[in-house]
Amino acid sequence: MGPLSGVRVVEFDGLGPVTFAGMLLADMGADVIRLTRAASAGTAAFEEVGGAVLHRGRSAVAVDLKAPEDRERVLALLAGADALIEGFRPGVMERLGLGPDVVSERAPALVYGRVTGWGQTGPLAADVGHDLNYLGLTGALWAMGQPDRPPPPPLNLVADYAAGAQGLVIGVLAAVLEARRTGRGRVVDAAMTDGASLLMSVFDGLGERGLWREARGANLLDGGAPFYRCYACRDARFVAVGALEPRFYAALLAGLGVPADEAPQFPPDAWPALHARFEARFVQADRDDWVARFAGTEACVTPVLTRSEAKQHPHNLARDAFDADGRPRPAPTFDGARASPAPVGIATLDEAVADWSGDQGRR
Repeated sequence: MGPLSGVRVVEFDGLGPVTFAGMLLADMGADVIRLTRAASAGTAAFEEVGGAVLHRGRSAVAVDLKAPEDRERVLALLAGADALIEGFRPGVMERLGLGPDVVSERAPALVYGRVTGWGQTGPLAADVGHDLNYLGLTGALWAMGQPDRPPPPPLNLVADYAAGAQGLVIGVLAAVLEARRTGRGRVVDAAMTDGASLLMSVFDGLGERGLWREARGANLLDGGAPFYRCYACRDARFVAVGALEPRFYAALLAGLGVPADEAPQFPPDAWPALHARFEARFVQADRDDWVARFAGTEACVTPVLTRSEAKQHPHNLARDAFDADGRPRPAPTFDGARASPAPVGIATLDEAVADWSGDQGRR
């Protein structure tokens, strides 16, 4: 049983962050019921985004939230839950008659978790957007990429998942702990812009000390430093170099065959020339040749693997990070073991309400 065994969550089906958050909660043992769109409510756009991976570990129950009888059953279900999570645009749940004020009357201890790009308030709250838009508003996107090119889309890992989904999970679990002590739930407003801004805290701290500039590709961790970036190899594959500490940098120079007195790590004015020198050196051998050369050293040189390669890497295999189908297993581990999602067995809304009736089983 996972550490969240006994925690009940109702997930209002959506895209991106709320789906990922539901997976994380289920992975850690929470009993999650995912309310999906019934046929009578019409077909949802991008219905299968995530599929068997992001939807794992929880029962899917079809509902028509515009139908009064289904809405009443959802309220009855929420009365037996610890939390709900939803990712609709601000005002949607209120228009459906399922806003925080209505729900709290039926379930005062329930935690109401909301994740959106812009948040529930502010001049942009009602606007549409996606990960890249939210990330752009925080200053985080500006800091990424090469100085002479537009910032690259960093997949949708930062705003959607790191800032939005994981921020939602942290907030919901904190509020559930409080509700079990006080008997009162909270509304958790997980805005991706807020979360992405928070993720930039370390760089604000560095900037206050004069150790970070807004110029892209000119700093220690943004690819400006020749000892913290990726390099192309002879076979058109890549290695990642993260030799930040002086002794790690010394090991990097030794592996590259570069005399230490010809390549001081600082000042930054010397970085462009060092980058060119390292670039010319790495392209002389294949990626795996460099990996073998640096194995067992402190140079912090590792391969940049494709996703399929990563699933076969000895370290990931030793940690049992992927299942037999190549899907990532739950993380983190607890006492060295990976938690397992609760059994999936509820098929209808009536079954869900009966199973969660009242406070029975809640702790």
